[in-house]
Amino acid sequence: MGNHQQNLSRGEVDRVIMMAWEDRTSFDAIREQFGLSPDAVVKLMRRAMKPSSFRLWRKRTQGRVTKHEARFAQTAAGKQPRKFRAPSQRG
Repeated sequence: MGNHQQNLSRGEVDRVIMMAWEDRTSFDAIREQFGLSPDAVVKLMRRAMKPSSFRLWRKRTQGRVTKHEARFAQTAAGKQPRKFRAPSQRG
């Protein structure tokens, strides 16, 4: 995780958390936008969330192919364009 996570503003941390909760947003998209590896995202989520919420998030993400670009590309949906924005964003 290194220093990069420490350089994130509160708003950026909130955005990473929102993206991490999104089913269709991959860890690769988070890495591309914020420079955080999947391990760094997990550590950020562990620190930022209550333990019960963290466990729920990990349970949701562990078996989800959409969180990993390479696995998602092998699915039928992998041929469709991806959208990396929160439901609260317009457009």
